[in-house]
Amino acid sequence: MPTVLLVEGYRFWFYSNEKNEPPHVHVSKGGATAKVWLQPVRFASSYGFTPPQVWRIRELAFENQTSFAQRWHEHFGR
Repeated sequence: MPTVLLVEGYRFWFYSNEKNEPPHVHVSKGGATAKVWLQPVRFASSYGFTPPQVWRIRELAFENQTSFAQRWHEHFGR
């Protein structure tokens, strides 16, 4: 489960066994979780985050979209 960003207590990461899905990251903080597609950036799911946290996760995903996608492709060799 490579971590691609740790900021403001949010951990952005992906599972190594999800190579057959489109590029995405998982986000966790304090027991809450989310899954964010990268192209385009949109939530696949979100559990336990408040609306301001969802907004912040979206901002961080947009800001780091290129880096996240690059790490995804490097990890999965695509």
